[in-house]
Amino acid sequence: MNIHTPDITAIPERDEAEAALNLLRRWANAASTTEILELDPSVARLVPGGEGVEYPAFERTYPEAFKVDGAYKDTLPDLQNGPSSLIRGAKQQIQHVGISNFRLPLRVETRSGEALTLETSVTGTVSLEADKKGINMSRIMRSFYKHAGETFSFEVIEAALDDYKTDLESFDARIQMRFSFPMQVESLRSGLSGYQYYDIALELVEQAGVRKKIMHLDYVYSSTCPCSLELSEHARATRGQLATPHSQRSVARVSVVLEDDADCLWFEDLIEACRRAVPTETQVMVKREDEQAFAELNAANPIFVEDAARLFCQQLLADVRIGDFRVVASHQESLHSHDAVSVLTEGETFANESIDPKMFATLFHVG
Repeated sequence: MNIHTPDITAIPERDEAEAALNLLRRWANAASTTEILELDPSVARLVPGGEGVEYPAFERTYPEAFKVDGAYKDTLPDLQNGPSSLIRGAKQQIQHVGISNFRLPLRVETRSGEALTLETSVTGTVSLEADKKGINMSRIMRSFYKHAGETFSFEVIEAALDDYKTDLESFDARIQMRFSFPMQVESLRSGLSGYQYYDIALELVEQAGVRKKIMHLDYVYSSTCPCSLELSEHARATRGQLATPHSQRSVARVSVVLEDDADCLWFEDLIEACRRAVPTETQVMVKREDEQAFAELNAANPIFVEDAARLFCQQLLADVRIGDFRVVASHQESLHSHDAVSVLTEGETFANESIDPKMFATLFHVG
């Protein structure tokens, strides 16, 4: 008598799998939820109407008493520090990867020696080699909190940069801190005073082992068009026709590299250099006599956007504490429906053939 032993390792045909599924469903329709889960929780997914059955039955209460120890921590997955085989896309070096607009209060020293606590937005990036998957972003933030209690200076920024460069095993790195710096400004004639706020950024850049300290300042001023001024005066002189020249709120973004071993360039120093270059800074406190004075000041200092860039340049060239620099000026025309812009650079740091498409769009002062 021949006994045939079925080959249980053979792959079932589709019709056999369908018959088995129907059999399983007939059983499940008559079984309780407990019986289904005891057999296999995944069966619930195969039964119509069984989608609501928990699979698996996870705990839904937050475990407030749970503590993480070293052994548990070692079991946590860390994809960012995984092998290069996990890299998606081209295995190419990334020049800058990190965080932007990480905010915290920092103490900033003024020229008078007073320390101000200012809300600061931090951007921190490092280079990432082609064979590394990613970086641990939280280490950048932890580096800043480590130094957050100190009065900030470029030396403190360098210490923070050293910390996270070491932690992240990177070659190049950059830290940028942005804040609004208050400075008390007197009115032109009334004797009043008020606080002017200046958008300032400090940037520390390290590339190929070379570090640069950079300061950025947005200076807001009024620009009266020289051509419009002359045409207005021509109308008055030749036809007795009252006319007013057009002027507009304008913004210059001045970026300077600080020379090593030079005296400190305070925020106030750079602001005052801009004020010497273009004295028609927008006003804080204004009475009638101040408004008249401002009209006279504008008439005494009419400037095209080309003039503005060169006037700022003249002041920057005269300061031995400043190396390379860039001036980006935008006159937001009241005559035209477009703006007048200019860019002037000195040295290699800011030389760039391409212009960021959004660069001039950021040169707006929100009052």
